[in-house]
Amino acid sequence: MAGGLSDEELLRRCRRNEDAAAFESLVQRYEQELFSYLRRYLGNAEMAEDVFQATFLQVHLKREQFEEGRRFRPWLYTIATNQAIDAQRRNRRHRMVSLDNRTGGEDDVGTLVEMLAGNGQTADKQMEVEEAREWVRSAVDNLPESLKSALMLVYHQGMKYREAADVLGIPVGTVKSRLHSALLKLNESWQRSGRAVPEAMEDGA
Repeated sequence: MAGGLSDEELLRRCRRNEDAAAFESLVQRYEQELFSYLRRYLGNAEMAEDVFQATFLQVHLKREQFEEGRRFRPWLYTIATNQAIDAQRRNRRHRMVSLDNRTGGEDDVGTLVEMLAGNGQTADKQMEVEEAREWVRSAVDNLPESLKSALMLVYHQGMKYREAADVLGIPVGTVKSRLHSALLKLNESWQRSGRAVPEAMEDGA
């Protein structure tokens, strides 16, 4: 059964005998996870769907280039991230899409807000926190691609530093430095914006 095979074995089956069922299993296995990542990365569900399809087309076309001993998931995310960057370059008008067009993305944004402004918000401060989340969404969108990619892979996808390094093709130390730079830029922008930290956050209640 394909469901009991590793990602790498499924890809090997695709390479050996053009096993359509094995390829479909890979697509289904990553459908929700990868689409969620792309939707948050691009901020647009329609673009995410297009990039998702383009990603697995590339997986099919490049299956012979997959090196034995590699892990499939980082390789897949490398392709997906590159496809997402290419899509943004072709569609610059989508970089600052309306928040009304965004779907999901609350958890990762909430985490960044807490990192920037503390935690422990109370119900009466919910609106202020939601405004802060909107600000963070916009600020993350405006980060340089290299910093944004590292941030999304580690904080949204929950990848370990080494996994993110494999995806981005950079040393682990560079991933850490990019994360530090990204969070520093967000924090500096937060301070420059003059946004007040909600009292509940200040008190840590």
